[in-house]
Amino acid sequence: MESGGKQMTARLMLAVGGAVLGSLQFGYNTGVINAPQEVIESFYNLTWYDRYGEYISPGTLTTLWSLSVSIFSIGGMFGAFSVGLFVNRFGRRNSMLMSNSLAFLAAALMGFSKMASSFEMLILGRFVIGLYSGLTTGFVPMYVGEVSPTALRGALGTLHQLAVVIGILIAQVFGMDLIMGSESLWPLLLGFIFVPALIQCALLPFAPESPRFLLINRNEENKAKSVLKKLRGTTDVSSDLQEMKEESRQMMREKKVTILELFRSPMYRQPILIAIVLQLSQQLSGINAVFYYSTKIFSKAGVKQPVYATIGAGVVNTAFTVVSLFVVERAGRRTLHLIGLAGMAGCAILMTIALALLEQLDWMSYISIIAVFGFVAFFEIGPGPIPWFIVAELFSQGPRPSAFAVAGLANWTSNFIVGMGFQYVEELCKAYVFIIFMVLLILFFVFTYFKVPETKGRTFDEIASAFRQGSAGQADNKTPDEFHSLGADSQV
Repeated sequence: MESGGKQMTARLMLAVGGAVLGSLQFGYNTGVINAPQEVIESFYNLTWYDRYGEYISPGTLTTLWSLSVSIFSIGGMFGAFSVGLFVNRFGRRNSMLMSNSLAFLAAALMGFSKMASSFEMLILGRFVIGLYSGLTTGFVPMYVGEVSPTALRGALGTLHQLAVVIGILIAQVFGMDLIMGSESLWPLLLGFIFVPALIQCALLPFAPESPRFLLINRNEENKAKSVLKKLRGTTDVSSDLQEMKEESRQMMREKKVTILELFRSPMYRQPILIAIVLQLSQQLSGINAVFYYSTKIFSKAGVKQPVYATIGAGVVNTAFTVVSLFVVERAGRRTLHLIGLAGMAGCAILMTIALALLEQLDWMSYISIIAVFGFVAFFEIGPGPIPWFIVAELFSQGPRPSAFAVAGLANWTSNFIVGMGFQYVEELCKAYVFIIFMVLLILFFVFTYFKVPETKGRTFDEIASAFRQGSAGQADNKTPDEFHSLGADSQV
């Protein structure tokens, strides 16, 4: 074992644990709005009646509800694109701390919306928590990637996605009628987000700032050294420091990397394309559509309480994220992503067949349930966790904030498109809607196979230098295996 290289220290656990509470918030707010839909719609109706003396028209109600759901993604787009404005000025940890002011504001707006008889407060609160979540999807993977030792970077990077799916599961459970999804308690369900925000505000002051930020951005070598010793649980941090200094020297030769520069420079063009396509492979895989459609599938299958089966899918979601956590450093990022995409494509075919034959053959309903659970499981093996933390691995310190902003924007935009467009596409295609996702999954598989390198065991600088060599004329033709052989002596 390298000196402290593979060690999980208490300080590292505190840093990563405190950070991923932000990811839990993102997951919770993604899942929380679906269960109490009917009771919130009736609140909209009564509020409208109190103001105008008539009930809301079905068309207006649908529009208001769609806005309440999708404005979260619009906030997320703005948040994701603003990541770079904060992380270089205030640091990674302080940016996460500051963003909690948005979580508190959103909790107040949504939690008191019923008391104030204002659905506008609820919609504004959804936008604000979307803003917070967009920032979080940049801050958390970046911070976790920078504090983690190379040998644990993949496993700890998966914790962002694990916290997201646990957040979704908590929201599904809390949203049940018996708990907080009732007519009297739904404001508490939406306002509950102040609890994780409070816990994160209590924990993060004890977590260190990213040593990479301290050394490379602030030039505070002694501070970075002392933080590294605490994080690694060892006094010998020379190899970590050496790697950071090398990255810093490399940065001195580059000018500040703007978002435009990522697309203009041959050195960054391939990694930013990979980052964008991997984010698209997560959202356009059809995972949100499956969650959207799962309750319908389960009710057609004769499940008495489809909500419990949907929670079951949430449990599968969480369980397979844990599987990914344990195998990502052994199997590698690229391999897991390929397995996930191929498995999801297979389950999409199975689901299409099952849905098409549901009327003729009753037992096809059970095949459709197996397909839903399989789809969710394969998602969490690869396309769920990997796109988030691989962005941190593909870029050195200079372009990393801009890369996170672009990748985050791609993720949130595609999330919004699927959220808004799926119900219309599903009306047109009916049972065959998953063929669209199957085709997309196959295209993402082909792209990953030919273009995505294996980053397991590479230091940030080795990955960046491989792309630098490539930009001199060979990277576009370099296969992932050739890429992988660069610097293979440092393989863990």
